[in-house]
Amino acid sequence: MLPRPGVTQTLARFVAGTRFEDVPEAIRHEAKRALLNFFAVAIAGCRTQPIEMALALLAEFSGGKQATVIGRGERIDALNAAFLNAAGANVFDYCDTHLPTVVHPTSPLAPALLALAELRRVTGPQLLLAFVLGFEIECRVGGAVSPGHYPRGWHITSTCGVFGAAAGAAKLLGLNEQQIVWALGNASTQSAGLCECLGWPAKSLSVGNAAKNGLWSALLAEKGFEGPAEPIAGAQGFLAAMNEPPDWAALLDGLGQRWELNDNSIKPYPCGFVIHPLLDCAIDWRAAHPGASVARVAFRGNPLLLQRTDRPNVATGRESQVSLQHAVAAALVHGKVGLDHFTDACVNDPAMVEMRRRIEVAADPAISTIAVEMELWTADGTRHSVSTKAARGSSSNPMKDSEIEAKLGAEAARWRPGYDPRKLIDAVWSLEKSDDVSNLAAMTRP
Repeated sequence: MLPRPGVTQTLARFVAGTRFEDVPEAIRHEAKRALLNFFAVAIAGCRTQPIEMALALLAEFSGGKQATVIGRGERIDALNAAFLNAAGANVFDYCDTHLPTVVHPTSPLAPALLALAELRRVTGPQLLLAFVLGFEIECRVGGAVSPGHYPRGWHITSTCGVFGAAAGAAKLLGLNEQQIVWALGNASTQSAGLCECLGWPAKSLSVGNAAKNGLWSALLAEKGFEGPAEPIAGAQGFLAAMNEPPDWAALLDGLGQRWELNDNSIKPYPCGFVIHPLLDCAIDWRAAHPGASVARVAFRGNPLLLQRTDRPNVATGRESQVSLQHAVAAALVHGKVGLDHFTDACVNDPAMVEMRRRIEVAADPAISTIAVEMELWTADGTRHSVSTKAARGSSSNPMKDSEIEAKLGAEAARWRPGYDPRKLIDAVWSLEKSDDVSNLAAMTRP
């Protein structure tokens, strides 16, 4: 790839110069929806084994109690709070998904901003603006290396999330254009994450580091910690190192007019989003045929479905979150899919093991990532055909605001029976009116 000067500077100028008034009301609302969903999934993941282990170890090295660990009574230094909250939000694969890139944008971004908001006074409009801009940068960088980046084995949420966290934190800190270039340079050299770790606690390391290192990158830049002039599109910059022909239009076109939040999706099911259209079909079919015995199931879906989730022989609940066979089996055996269906016990249930064996899948590049075609054969030989063109939760078939509130309420009830999330919900919906958001994360403390 030939170097292309001025790319990082263009992005930095956009971040530095964009005002709250420049962001359309609809995009601000999408930002609040994403933040509400973030609190739901962070609460869901806050007491999982990877977070317990990481918190116990990090606490040995942290003398600070600057920021909230969401859903917990402990406080820790801001950098490690960002790490833990990002890892917890992503641990169940229940977080939002930017459909063109399959980045989970909010998990690495929101924790960096919320931790910083406990260090510096931040208003609601400032938080929303920084979130929108960080979201924009990480998804545009993701778009520049898509579609090849993810199939090559890079965990795009981690590799690109660090840019979003750096850009959003830089905006909250009020950095100038040159400092934002430095922040993005600091982030670029810390971009990492491998898809080989999906289904294992190790995945949480790179997601947590994306938030922590993005915040660290911006704080360093504020102090004058310099980076290269063109860290993204330089001769040996991020894009060159990824060895993927850059999609310059996805990276640069329409800055300030075309907003990536328009393509965000919020998950109704706690598993990889490419599985969701299958679950819609399976759950709806099972509801219409509650007593039918399924002999065979065959799906046709986007190639990404197979690349990421064709895992018929899973052994643990964590692995099952990225197994289309397990998720569909749960839908057909139990008629629904929730966190309880991605456990070791559910994976090893004989009925689930047998149903997984009956599921076949084939790739069809003509089918989008949010669509699928399904055929089922029942024990009496009857063939049933079901399909969807837009999975529930996708930008083409979005969850309602009330459904996101219900998701937060359900996860809060699982986490701490009796906890009322209404105060938190109201605070997120009214962020434009807030002059201090330092207590937003603390509303989740038991």
